[in-house]
Amino acid sequence: MTVTKKTAIIFLSTLIGVVSIGFIYVKDIATGNLSKWDPEDYITVDANGMKFSVNVRGDKSKTPVILLHGFPESAVMWDKFMNELADNSYYAIAPNQRGYSSGARPSDVKSYELDHLVSDVIQIADNLGIRKFHLIGHDWGAAVGWKLAADHPDRLMSYVAISVPHIDAFGKAYREDPDQYESSDYIRFFQKSIIPEYVLAQNDYQELRAVWGSHENSEIEHYLRIFKQGNTLTSALNWYRANFSAFDVGLDIGKIDVPTTFIWGNKDTALKRSGVAGTHELVSAEYSFIEMDAGHWIIQEKYKELTPHILTHLAKHR
Repeated sequence: MTVTKKTAIIFLSTLIGVVSIGFIYVKDIATGNLSKWDPEDYITVDANGMKFSVNVRGDKSKTPVILLHGFPESAVMWDKFMNELADNSYYAIAPNQRGYSSGARPSDVKSYELDHLVSDVIQIADNLGIRKFHLIGHDWGAAVGWKLAADHPDRLMSYVAISVPHIDAFGKAYREDPDQYESSDYIRFFQKSIIPEYVLAQNDYQELRAVWGSHENSEIEHYLRIFKQGNTLTSALNWYRANFSAFDVGLDIGKIDVPTTFIWGNKDTALKRSGVAGTHELVSAEYSFIEMDAGHWIIQEKYKELTPHILTHLAKHR
């Protein structure tokens, strides 16, 4: 064997070793290493063969309101408003959804398709003895809400979507509006494997902390205790991966026949007006649109202005 061949083999072996070590390093950071944990004051509810950690507030004999969080948050985002709901004679229920509850974290991507996420909410309601309820969703929670309202209108008294427009309207905007397509670049980035998790988790979750600029410190620490658990960040990003066709091809869930209020912040950098404008055509029941001078995190940015709109909607359709 010549010196040149020996050098090449050594170089290649070294390169493979470096790449392997680098991959292990990236994967270790991306995966998370905290042990499983759920908030001690939440109840556990079975659904679809899994165990969901569910935040509840108020008298269970009162009118039920189910609240769905989005990414990158958890049920704790609703804490303050749940107290307000309880004070107004509602029974508030906010689950840590699939991937966020330690006992409901399947590994395969397809398990995070919208049909499964909707089914979780319905089964949680069933197992709590709730037939009809008000539904409120923000971000991905709103996307689940639109699909649930389309598939199970008989289960809802009313629906409040925050930030995210009707899925069909958003999908159309994604495909036809260059501004919306450009603003959704992060969705396409999330389709990659491991790298998005690493980018979000590196430097003690610096990128996620930047997203939470409007959130209280106690809220952020709660989120981090969830996202630092093994494979939680991947599970949360699998919502984007499992449902990418809803944006890229279209889902066509059809019109919503449930009294609906849609609240959107006109400074939302991720969700442009094109998708918002098409939503009213896709609701056949009573529809109200409220535009606020806010960004995506309306609950944290404009809490005092936002919640009266929701309470008025709930009272109207009680």
